[in-house]
Amino acid sequence: MSDPPASASALRDRLWAAVADGDELAAADVLHDGLRAGWDEEDLLVDVVAAVQRKVGTEWAAARITVAQEHAATAVNERIVTTLVHRPGTDGRLRPRRGRGRGRATVSCVDGEWHAFPARLVAEVLRLRGHQVDYLGAQTPTPHLIAHLHRTNPDAVLLSASLPTHLPAAHAAITACQAVGVPVLAGGGAFGRDGRFAFALGADRWAPDARGAAAVLDAGLPRPATTARQVVDDLPHLADQEYTMAVQSRGQLVKQTLADLENRFPPLRAYRPAQRERTAEDLAHIVDFLATALYVDDCEVFTSFVTWTAGILEAREVPPHSLTTGLDILAGQLRDFPRSLAFLHQGIAVLGGRPLSPVPGPDTQE
Repeated sequence: MSDPPASASALRDRLWAAVADGDELAAADVLHDGLRAGWDEEDLLVDVVAAVQRKVGTEWAAARITVAQEHAATAVNERIVTTLVHRPGTDGRLRPRRGRGRGRATVSCVDGEWHAFPARLVAEVLRLRGHQVDYLGAQTPTPHLIAHLHRTNPDAVLLSASLPTHLPAAHAAITACQAVGVPVLAGGGAFGRDGRFAFALGADRWAPDARGAAAVLDAGLPRPATTARQVVDDLPHLADQEYTMAVQSRGQLVKQTLADLENRFPPLRAYRPAQRERTAEDLAHIVDFLATALYVDDCEVFTSFVTWTAGILEAREVPPHSLTTGLDILAGQLRDFPRSLAFLHQGIAVLGGRPLSPVPGPDTQE
């Protein structure tokens, strides 16, 4: 038995078909059909549009749509959100929002984060609930964010980060916002499903989605103390300097790994320039995720990315042992750095489907 025409499942299926085809008018019709069937804007944003946008990302990761198709689908979703939330009433004026006067919030992506759509959805849900929202969009440099806070004095900042590699930038933004007395609500995939990285980096609150963020703001956030704190106050393990080493040595690590990989993975020698460039990009991402795992001292950040990368390479028909070989080469270069070596070995173990013995270090015996 099929779903009713205005069920969440039916609306999502219709919207997916429209955005996958790049049909903006058909996509807008789906949302307005939902309105006529009794849906409200917030539910359409969270239960239909957000769900379809997640599918866009899933389909791209599985190589079932191209990067261009993913961008086009996201652009369609961006535009139809505007048609949904900026609808004039019968008098031709924009419709007033329920619960007006609930305070002012700034919504922004952290520096370097280009995935702005989740933050846009949060901003629109807050506006629908009556909050005054300053939406700053993608990759806002922290100094400019702080200048905006000085000018507007909002009740809270909502920081969005989708990729874990932006956690160090998020940490800097969280600390800077709190230093000027503005509480921070963190959200987005980078902070983990349970928000553990948001709390590790000192955020005042975390929310898993737009509704959760609105609920936190509706309940109110106290102003934080403005005492200055250092990075190592939140993350004392950074005193070992392994994160700093990984970041500063990134270029050399990628260059040397690519050179050694050519000897240990002979098919690389026949790669076209574009293929070699993509391989170098993959290695750079591996180093970036290793550095992020070192920053938050969480191996799962690295192993999750390695597992995901293996799936992407499989979709490209690249032999999986090429990735394992690359990790082994990196481990050889980082053999004097215990945490880095442990994370790399665990990545190799995850790919091989078998556990490895703990890497000898200060806390283990030979």
